[in-house]
Amino acid sequence: MTARADLIADAALTLLVERGMRGLTHRAVDETAGLPQGSTSNYARTRQALLEAAVRRLADREARVMSLEEMPVPDTGLDGLLEGLSLALHRYLTDHRELLVARYELGLEATRRPELRAFYDETGRRFREPLTALMRAAGSSEPERHTLSLVAWCEGLMFSCAVGAFHSSVPSREELRTGFRELLGGMLGGPGGTTA
Repeated sequence: MTARADLIADAALTLLVERGMRGLTHRAVDETAGLPQGSTSNYARTRQALLEAAVRRLADREARVMSLEEMPVPDTGLDGLLEGLSLALHRYLTDHRELLVARYELGLEATRRPELRAFYDETGRRFREPLTALMRAAGSSEPERHTLSLVAWCEGLMFSCAVGAFHSSVPSREELRTGFRELLGGMLGGPGGTTA
């Protein structure tokens, strides 16, 4: 993406956080980004194109926060997996809650727009596939199902700590590591799995 495209997409994410989906207009993006009127329309002519740009930029920013390249290599075992997952989740919860709010806005909109749903789901695949590979390498007997459980646990925790009942209390890195150990120990502790 070009610098201007990034600026437009970042402004769209800011508007989603501050004003919700109703506040996301081409004109508002221009104003938020400090660009001449019409700049956003030239880049993303339709609302769908603007939403896709926001989803794409969100995924790029989340990838940097989650630091997928810092995830452990398969031979680091359960301890490496616990370290990588707790680091990524703690970083997200302490410094990047606004990305979660933007993601929830886009996820809800995707339930009403099938064309956005397909794009949103495809973009999310870049996060699920590496986790499935890690679960498989860690000894999971059902890596796809275990990935779903792992993602659901993380998503529930993120929602609770970003906008839910626990929004004022973020777990420490050690608490997150313990939670991951309990969860993964249950998944991987069976025959052929790795115990904590």
